[in-house]
Amino acid sequence: QTSESSHPDTFTENGCTYNLRRHVSFVDCPGHDILMATMLNGAAVMDAAFLLVAGNETCPQPQTSEHLAAVEIMRLENIIILQNKVDLVKEDAAKAQHEQIKKFVAGTVADSAPVIPISAVLKYNIDVVCEYIVHKIPVPRRNFVGSPRLIVIRSFDVNKPGQDVKSLQGGVAGGSILQGVLKVGDEVELRPGIVTKSDDGGVRCTPIYSRIVSLYAEKNDLQYAVPGGLIGVGTKIDPTLTRADRLVGQVLGLKGRLPDCFAEVEISYYLLRRLLGVKTSDGSKQAKVQKLSKTEILMVNIGSTATGGKVLAVKGDLAKILLTQPVCTQEGEKIALSRRVDKHWRLIGWGEIRKGVKIEIQEE
Repeated sequence: QTSESSHPDTFTENGCTYNLRRHVSFVDCPGHDILMATMLNGAAVMDAAFLLVAGNETCPQPQTSEHLAAVEIMRLENIIILQNKVDLVKEDAAKAQHEQIKKFVAGTVADSAPVIPISAVLKYNIDVVCEYIVHKIPVPRRNFVGSPRLIVIRSFDVNKPGQDVKSLQGGVAGGSILQGVLKVGDEVELRPGIVTKSDDGGVRCTPIYSRIVSLYAEKNDLQYAVPGGLIGVGTKIDPTLTRADRLVGQVLGLKGRLPDCFAEVEISYYLLRRLLGVKTSDGSKQAKVQKLSKTEILMVNIGSTATGGKVLAVKGDLAKILLTQPVCTQEGEKIALSRRVDKHWRLIGWGEIRKGVKIEIQEE
């Protein structure tokens, strides 16, 4: 059985006593091809994934292949495949699609993933999904002693229009803590912060400094927050800077303890053999992924940041990319590469940051 996180940890219902087994936060990643960048941003904070397949369609759909490749890039090892809408198909069709799914994931990170037939509308087998979450997905090992780092995937202004000045509240950043512990009252910093161009054409990063005034997980008011789950961080930041997801891609941590900001990165990369997520009209094989070419523009996903990148140089499996906006990251971080094909961004490969050109942080 599932309940919201503010529910008591132990309760009795219909003569049965229930005890809390696991707290789980869900990130809904859109399957639509135009929102692929959103999906990659969301995958940056995940520990496990549900791969959702519609029972009344053939498998794989173009985006299913793309999402599975993204799951591999983001190093997600715990996967459960959900075969939804089984109430709309006959038993034979459901079994045939089950075989299609198994064939599709063979040799991938989801090779041994369980396939659970469900009906979300009629709530069939949802209890089985809960059981798998508790027993099959291990609780990830967390770093509680490192310097706190929260990756921002949402941000908003909680003030209503026309709110009185005296009761104005600071902006809220939502995301997942990767390591360390955040406490109410901590002095924090957001990087890259406010990005401006200097007179000589260079890029300047001015971090945003603030103090944590509240921490929330769903409706639970917290005094401190640990890695895992989605956390809302209430700050004293000007709400105009946080409204409408303006802080997405920023990294929040203790003042002076965050990684560097890079304007240019050198990566070792790997390209997919074929283009995923593109429907072919005649059922032929997908087009091959062309090699990276100098001066082409790619979309680069680093953590929860999606930014443009101009390829400056390519040599073997190494490439140098100039980013259109600075990114707060570190060497060894995984990145996803997408190319514009038929007016949509398509995943073409991934890479790892080897080194980069750091931007001097303006301490103001």
